[in-house]
Amino acid sequence: MRYGGNLGLSLGDGFFSGTIAPSAIYEFDENFAFGVSINATFNNQKNVYKSTILGGSLIGLYNVFRELQLSAELEELHVNRRYNVTLNIPDDTYWSPALFLGVGYRNGNVTFGIRYDVLYDKNKSIYFDPWLPFVRFYF
Repeated sequence: MRYGGNLGLSLGDGFFSGTIAPSAIYEFDENFAFGVSINATFNNQKNVYKSTILGGSLIGLYNVFRELQLSAELEELHVNRRYNVTLNIPDDTYWSPALFLGVGYRNGNVTFGIRYDVLYDKNKSIYFDPWLPFVRFYF
């Protein structure tokens, strides 16, 4: 078993976003690994909205060779958005699925790469774009 995860923080003019997503993988051999992750995200844009996003994912990793890693990750997130009353936008609660296919450069415990959400829906996704860079750490 190897453990890792993701921490995220984004700050801007009246905007805050924080994410914590611990994960664990089991390496079957030098090439294949499979794991799970949980995700908790909080967003707040001053005088506009607040959201809480909770969920999890399943991830499969394949090392083509030591430095090149392919990944597939199925993510399911429950989104709860609460808008400022003066905006006249109803609160929103829904499930947001994502299926990421990725490629990364691996160096020891760290992998840098890019992934693409093949289920991307610009109206429901919590991500701005279907293309997302990533950094993975497993110890």
